[in-house]
Amino acid sequence: MKRNLPTLLTDSDLSMRTLSTPSPALICPQNSQGCQNGRGSSTSSSSVTGETVAMVHSPPPTRLTHPLIRLASKHQKEQANIDRLPDQSMIQIFSFLPTNQLCRCARVCRRWYNLAWDPRLWRTIRLTGETINVDRALKVLTRRLCQDTPNVCLMLETVIVSGCRRLTDRGLYTIAQCCPELRRLEVSGCYNISNEAVFDVVSLCPNLEHLDVSGCSKVTCISLTREASIKLSPLHGKQISIRYLDMTDCFVLEDEGLHTIAAHCTQLTHLYLRRCVRITDEGLRYLMIYCTSVKELSVSDCRFVSDFGMREIAKLESRLRYLSIAHCGRITDVGIRYIAKYCSKLRYLNARGCEGITDHGVEYLAKNCTKLKSLDIGKCPLVSDAGLEFLALNCFNLKRLSLKSCESITGQGLQIVAANCFDLQMLNVQDCDVSVDALRFVKRHCKRCIIEHTNPAFF
Repeated sequence: MKRNLPTLLTDSDLSMRTLSTPSPALICPQNSQGCQNGRGSSTSSSSVTGETVAMVHSPPPTRLTHPLIRLASKHQKEQANIDRLPDQSMIQIFSFLPTNQLCRCARVCRRWYNLAWDPRLWRTIRLTGETINVDRALKVLTRRLCQDTPNVCLMLETVIVSGCRRLTDRGLYTIAQCCPELRRLEVSGCYNISNEAVFDVVSLCPNLEHLDVSGCSKVTCISLTREASIKLSPLHGKQISIRYLDMTDCFVLEDEGLHTIAAHCTQLTHLYLRRCVRITDEGLRYLMIYCTSVKELSVSDCRFVSDFGMREIAKLESRLRYLSIAHCGRITDVGIRYIAKYCSKLRYLNARGCEGITDHGVEYLAKNCTKLKSLDIGKCPLVSDAGLEFLALNCFNLKRLSLKSCESITGQGLQIVAANCFDLQMLNVQDCDVSVDALRFVKRHCKRCIIEHTNPAFF
């Protein structure tokens, strides 16, 4: 006997007919023809306008029962080519599909239904789209994945819901409760989530290593819940296992919050604080006390970071490989000297817009960080051909160089670089006063180099 169940992902009174084991079928726009006839198009949920819903369905029947379809099937002598593939091959094909398309495949036939819900295909959930009610989508998906292991999704390791603006604390709480083996969570641009929801996730998912909360303007800290802190044994040290943390555009993050993050996330190796405009040198001091294994660090557009902050970052010494200080206007040659002296294995430096950097800073950098592969000193008006000469004579492995809007750079400096850095792959000289001959010289010596320029005479 059929019974009506409430729709899981819509705010209207729409209902679906299902058997005793409901499962999400696809994510598609409400009242669309694709949902009504069960054939939904291949368009992803991110391109749909209007309210988004997830259909709830039972396993498809083994064979089609409509009389016209049954009559047509009698004349079909050959089996479809894809149905000849073994289960393992089908699962391999399904593994390349995003979550919403995998749910669509579950509606084709009973065999595809069983294959589409193979636990090996559900190590990752990826949902996109501003209109999707992602809280209910996560609830439905985790409920279906918990059938074989009640209340927990042991196979699920990655959840990516970046850009799903309707995600709230309720959706994150569902993840925290059902996904104890979660290792990666990306919720960038989901500005409705708060500190409490993030605390729940990091407290209940002890294996979480990768967390992206960029653009989540309400998140001001990463820490354990009070209950989790009380339950943890002294040997645990109340630490969080996160190694990768992206807090770009978390505008309200302050030094105190960074202090808490550093104290709890001591295993951090990658930290991105782009446009966290309230961070100062004091916050970086806290960071270097606890997080001594950081390899990549970005404090771009943190306008209160100065040379004193560079002195703190230099304590990472040879462990630091990537540093971005773009548009930190208080950083001068003094800060660059700290980095050059102690961080000799630096591979990437972005100092675009640091107008206090001169040829002397570039000289220290070139002589001490000889393994440098990527350097951006665009919009540094005090850097001239003399600085480029130091780079050319010391950093032979340089592959990417940006000199955009460097007013003091001429074609002579570019020729010196091209004559010594044969592996150069990208050169940005937009808004620089360089001749066509100089650009041709670079192209002749660095054959794989892509030159970004604003000279209409060079092509």
